[in-house]
Amino acid sequence: MKLDVDVLRYLSKDDFRVLTAVEMGMRNHEIVPSELVDRIARLRHGGTYKVLKNLLKHKLLHHDSSKYDGFRLTYLGYDFLAIKTLVNRGVFTAVGRQIGVGKESDIFEVAKEDGTILAMKLHRLGRISFRAVKSKRDYLVHRSSYNWLYLSRLAALKEYAFMKALEEHGFPVPSAVDCNRHCVIMSLVQGYPLVQVKQLQNPDMVFEIIIGLIVRLAEHGLIHCDFNEFNLMIDDNENVTMIDFPQMVSVSHRNAQMYFDRDVDCVFKFFSKRFNLSFEEITDECDESDSDMNENGRPCFSSIAKSAGSLDKELSASGFTRKDQDDIEKFTECVSEKDSDGTENSDGGSFPDDCGANSSNLESLHLVDLEELSMMGGNKEDNMEENRHSSEVVECNGPETSEADEKVDDQDLNESDDELMKRLNKQRRRAIAAAHGGRRALASRNSYKDKGGKTSHNSKIQKQLSGW
Repeated sequence: MKLDVDVLRYLSKDDFRVLTAVEMGMRNHEIVPSELVDRIARLRHGGTYKVLKNLLKHKLLHHDSSKYDGFRLTYLGYDFLAIKTLVNRGVFTAVGRQIGVGKESDIFEVAKEDGTILAMKLHRLGRISFRAVKSKRDYLVHRSSYNWLYLSRLAALKEYAFMKALEEHGFPVPSAVDCNRHCVIMSLVQGYPLVQVKQLQNPDMVFEIIIGLIVRLAEHGLIHCDFNEFNLMIDDNENVTMIDFPQMVSVSHRNAQMYFDRDVDCVFKFFSKRFNLSFEEITDECDESDSDMNENGRPCFSSIAKSAGSLDKELSASGFTRKDQDDIEKFTECVSEKDSDGTENSDGGSFPDDCGANSSNLESLHLVDLEELSMMGGNKEDNMEENRHSSEVVECNGPETSEADEKVDDQDLNESDDELMKRLNKQRRRAIAAAHGGRRALASRNSYKDKGGKTSHNSKIQKQLSGW
């Protein structure tokens, strides 16, 4: 849908009030009823329906009467709400031409009051070219129901957070300015997409810079997942800038190695086809990633260590769950206890008494022991007490008393086996009765009537009279 900002001049406060009312109603309604829009907007003299008609004319709302009479926001109406909010904040004052179209976003030029040109990215998930959002993105997390406007808002918030954090850590990314709804305002990159570049003065140097960015991201705990020539900008001085970050994941993601290798393969294939680079002759000349390269100069995911930071933890990137954070906190607590207590094992090494992994293993073993003992019909604590008691008796009284205790134990085991067999037979009889429909039927309200249509009380009286 084409963004025509000239319509903004002719929209009044009541129009934006009704648009906001529809947006609020879409939090828990797929189609917002007309009565609910009227109650939320609270316009005087019932002017809501007149405003709705005006918004429908400009295609800011969509009317749906399939199930009931209601309205929902379109992407154009959502755009107007975001632009109006950012203009009121003073972020920009004018919207210019469209400079980019992606499978899930549109990019426009915007101008500030002092003439500075910025870039406005409007996320538009749900297009025909990209609708597999639920399987390819993790915006929903645990949610089952969604709409495209809400998913676009989540994508914008995620990209703004990643862009802000990467900028603070010195990565070549656009400067994040502001974010509202599905709209992200960033600095305009003075360059061209790498896919449009046909010739480079130093392709080897540019290639090493791009591969170094992939490795550096992994050292910070992040993987781009869409690192290709379409999301790399290069200027006249051959400076590289990364863009497009909503799909970034953590190195702890279950498919992290696959995403990392895919990003590396995209760069290798592009430079081999476009600039005719032969990577068999490339030596390990990278500045900071000598240990992360193999013989052909290809980075190895398994050899990259998270030594520069944990941006995936700070930003809660996909793949870095709350469970991972809890495990890290447990591990740090164990290490701190180890440093404070200084407990040592028999081999001379120091280790903490309680650790997350060891405790989980011990708990699993404990549960297995309980299950085995329950199958034998006994209890773990009782058996431990009996074993301890028998060992003490053997030490005190000698072999004669131990033989007597063994007889007593055999009798107890036989009694427990008999009790176990009784319980099993009882459960088996219940199962057979339930399978054959042996359960008693619930008494209905007509159960007091017999086949003759007379009540049971009357039939008893008749029997008594006939007996007399």
